[in-house]
Amino acid sequence: MMSEKKTRTDEIIKRLKIEYAEARCALNHTNPFELLVATILSAQCTDERVNIVTETLFRKYRAPQDYLKVEQIELEIDIRSTGFFRNKAKSIQGAAEKIIENFGGEIPQTMDEMLTLNGVARKTANVVLGNAFGIASGVVVDTHVSRLSQRLGLTENVQPEKIEKDLIELVPQKEWIMFPHWLIFHGRKICQARKPKCEICILNDICPKIGVAQISTENQL
Repeated sequence: MMSEKKTRTDEIIKRLKIEYAEARCALNHTNPFELLVATILSAQCTDERVNIVTETLFRKYRAPQDYLKVEQIELEIDIRSTGFFRNKAKSIQGAAEKIIENFGGEIPQTMDEMLTLNGVARKTANVVLGNAFGIASGVVVDTHVSRLSQRLGLTENVQPEKIEKDLIELVPQKEWIMFPHWLIFHGRKICQARKPKCEICILNDICPKIGVAQISTENQL
């Protein structure tokens, strides 16, 4: 069963890699700290909205120290449109403080150290380590990765940590960083939440379509 799933995973990777050769991190950034901030802001918010906010934000705040020079309420105003702005502002300032005090102002480059930062769980840590440093510490699991992994039969779990564990067993480590990007691009373009376009999907013949058979049928009526 595992060998069959592994073979199918390899074929999924092969096809997606060709189809989405341009795939990359959708959050605009010029350094690891900016990516950390953008990823914190992306919780329950679209990447498009985050990029709009950070276009101005990253001109105002250049380094961790800059985020600590203002009152939390000012930062809240700056990021308000991303939602949950109070918690996000608190997390960003808390992370900035720890980065300065514990890591000499530089983003740490291990999972254990990343997880000591405010507002950072495995998803955020994987995003930063993978996309800023090229360190394959795990597999990013966002809503697209979660949905597609279940539909493709790569996992039966719903918790991000357990989904990641399943994907780590199936996806070669050299593909851990890019695999989520391919799934995210495919999820946005084809395998959408409410109306997956199964009829034009490049994975149609090898996808078990778990949980989408009825939806797909409705789409074709």
